Parts: sequence; C-alpha cells; structure tokens
Amino acid sequence: MSTWYEKGVFYHMYPLGMTGAPKQNQEPEVVYRFKELEQWIPHIHSLGCNAIYIGPLFESSSHGYDTRDYKLVDRRLGDNQSFTTFVSRCHEIGINIVVDGVFNHTGRDFFAFQDIQKNREHSPYKNWYRGVNFNYGSPLGDSFGYDAWQGHYELPCLNLENPEVKQYLFDVIQYWIDTFDIDGIRLDCANVLDFNFMGELREQTDRMKKDFWL
Repeated sequence: MSTWYEKGVFYHMYPLGMTGAPKQNQEPEVVYRFKELEQWIPHIHSLGCNAIYIGPLFESSSHGYDTRDYKLVDRRLGDNQSFTTFVSRCHEIGINIVVDGVFNHTGRDFFAFQDIQKNREHSPYKNWYRGVNFNYGSPLGDSFGYDAWQGHYELPCLNLENPEVKQYLFDVIQYWIDTFDIDGIRLDCANVLDFNFMGELREQTDRMKKDFWL
C-alpha cells in the first residue's frame, strides 16, 4: 500500500512573510495571524494539493530559523492552539501538514546557548554546540567561540553527536506529533546534518507515527 506522500502534491507556506509579520520578534504579546493563513486552505485544496509544507513557525528572534523555543508557535503568528486548529482544518479535507525541522542550529536566544553565555565552562550545556572553545571570543562579542552555520554567528550549530541533544530533539518531535498531529518534517540544512543523526531520526519517527514523512 502506498503512502500519502508518494502521491503528494505540496503547497509551501512561509507564514511570517504571508501574514506580513514583523521581521524582528519584539511582540510583547501573542498576535493572532493564523486566521489569515486559514483563508488559504480552500484555495490550496482547489489546486489539488494534499499537503502543506509550512514553516518555519516556531518561536524565533527574526526570520524563523533562529529558534528560541521549539515547543512554542511564534508569537507573531499565534499560539499553540492556533496552529492545532489550522492542522485540524487541513486534516478535515485531506491535507497533510509538514513543518520545518530546524535542527542544525538554534538562535542565540535559545536557553542552552544563553546558559553557556552565563556560565561558560560550568554550563551543563557546554557540549550542546559544536566547536565551543573558551580560549577565544566570537565575532558577536561572546566570551567563547563556536561553530556557526556558514559563518552566520547568530546561528550556532548544535552538536548532533551529543546524545542529550539528540534526545532533546526527538522529544520535541514527539511533542509536535502529540500536540499538533503533524504528518512530517522538512529537514532544514539537510546537506550538512550529521548522517547518523538523520538515520536515528528515521527510526524514531517511524515509531512515533505511521507514514511519517521526512
């Protein structure tokens, strides 16, 4: 029996741009913009699409790929219930939902990175990032160096060989499935992700939900 994605026709939504959300996340309160995105669902269905790839949409500092919190929908778009409702309305008419999995790096506002900034060598998260070195500083004024995606130091690279980091991300995905009922993940920066991590990710998601798409 074939899976839904073998005959998948995807529509891509970049929600921050589609809703005209501010480019910098300085919203003190949640702003509900998912209603605007819901208006697109009938159009997408009329095109014959059976899947929406939407993202990035988790709490970030700017463009969406500098994640602050993997378990919160970006406050510029709405809250977790807003996205749950969006997914439910898509599922009602046979549209599957795939989100962005930004696992190569986080933003500098992510809790683990901020803990290293504060506690340096004493941080329990000092091995959560690649190339952390306390013998020199970063170009952004940190008291330590680290690997960054393509030299963009606002995007510090996670250490995907660290079992704690991997388990954290697997737990995040389980949370997404349990909370939002997503159907798949598009892997951001897949060309540079640790291949063993991707293999384990496939094993994990196979157990989490039937016909889960990566």
